[in-house]
Amino acid sequence: MFGAIAGDVIGSAYEWNRIKTTDFPLFSESSVFTDDTVLTIATAFAIQNNQPFEKMFREFALKYPNRSYGGRFVAWIQNEKMGPYYSWGNGSAMRVSPVGFSAESEGSVLDKAKACSEVTHNHPEGIKGAQATALAIYLCRNGKTKDEIRGRIETTFNYNLTRTLDEIRPTYSFDESCQGTVPEAIIAFLESEDFESAIRNAVSLGGDSDTLACITGGIADAFYNAIPEYIISEVKNRLPKEFLKIIDEFESKYLKS
Repeated sequence: MFGAIAGDVIGSAYEWNRIKTTDFPLFSESSVFTDDTVLTIATAFAIQNNQPFEKMFREFALKYPNRSYGGRFVAWIQNEKMGPYYSWGNGSAMRVSPVGFSAESEGSVLDKAKACSEVTHNHPEGIKGAQATALAIYLCRNGKTKDEIRGRIETTFNYNLTRTLDEIRPTYSFDESCQGTVPEAIIAFLESEDFESAIRNAVSLGGDSDTLACITGGIADAFYNAIPEYIISEVKNRLPKEFLKIIDEFESKYLKS
């Protein structure tokens, strides 16, 4: 799941300073972890400690405030009696990568992604975006080719993955919906040559850059299984020690066994 977090950190500098090129500095003083990372960590912690997603999302978000959480999510974390709010936002997809890395079957991936999503994002598109992201990661982990991944995601979720980045980029703008983010993030991965180019592709769309790169980064991490060391080092330097510990424990349990 480290690739998702790396995507978030790299993309954070371009969320409000959007660009339409793959030629940009990967890191700057503006490169920070956002709500995407906090909730990805919360998902991982929930899975590895068998804790409810709802409880962990609230606990981690309250512990790490002011990380660009959405307005309705802020209201949700502050009110334990508030239930899911029928969101179709891309927040369900940005936090789901640990599901794809830990699940042992396709059925488990879809079930856990739905559970991870629906505590807040119980709109069909919110659940669909989380499931598509997690399934893409699972398929990568299990050696499927890009053509196989494209075909499975298109068939299962009816996303159009035949478009190219060059076709999408000129008119694409900030879009916080799952349906306007997840397909584009997957296409950024499909057109990549390695982990770094996948992240550059996602940011170059000029949209919700941290979340696009977070989703793309999780998938690319699972497929290439090779994040450059300088990216790992730069990202780790920007994360709390608690996050690093959770990442190490998660990877030891699910990725290195």
